[in-house]
Amino acid sequence: MKRSHWSIPYAVFLAIFVVLPLLLVLVYAVQDGQGHFTLANITRFFSDSDALGTFAVSLEIAIENTLICILLGYPAAWILANKELNRSAVTIVLFILPMWINALMRTLATAELFNMLGFQLGKGTLLFGMVYDYLPFMIYPIYNVLAKMDKSYAEAAQDLGATPWKVFWKVTVPLSMPGVSSGILMVFMPTVSTFAISEFLTNNKIKLFGTIIQENINSSMWNYGAALALIMLVIIGISTMITGDGKEAEEALI
Repeated sequence: MKRSHWSIPYAVFLAIFVVLPLLLVLVYAVQDGQGHFTLANITRFFSDSDALGTFAVSLEIAIENTLICILLGYPAAWILANKELNRSAVTIVLFILPMWINALMRTLATAELFNMLGFQLGKGTLLFGMVYDYLPFMIYPIYNVLAKMDKSYAEAAQDLGATPWKVFWKVTVPLSMPGVSSGILMVFMPTVSTFAISEFLTNNKIKLFGTIIQENINSSMWNYGAALALIMLVIIGISTMITGDGKEAEEALI
């Protein structure tokens, strides 16, 4: 048996569970209820004030969540990668532990915690839950890049008279940008498309783009829901090209 034959099961898996669902989304998106070809579902999005408003809110929440994750995640990743500040692998495990619990269960627990403390559910609780769920996805790409960084660059800068602060901004930060780009992609896009977190942490007061898709699918409006999902896939593709290719994101996680 040729070595290439071992890839057949993976090709079949990708065809059934990746390519086929995407083709179904595309087919439903360009059809009406009677199965006729139409672009009305896609053009409807641009005239649907409710969908456009929800999309704008989703972008706002996603940008704010991504910025907060960067502000909190980069220092955490830098400390974890610094052997002088972090001498124990236990610290890294502590950041991994929450990810071992289902995201929906963490969200429900967070909502119940806010209810017990008497906090009013709204944008603040939503952002807290978003950061709590997605912060590890910002930390680990940056951490992996920083941990693998050649320390000789920083040492060379210090030998040339650069201060620790200048070494950080002129050497460490630029070299860690692949990890930052991967983290942004892994936080921004799921935030835009999620719906469970906003539903539980705001009592559905704030709807995100994923909520609109869910509502249309649940209402048997498959064609318009598929069109919205297709638009989301296009946005994901454009974001991937802007922030870097998938290989760069994969390398940052390894």
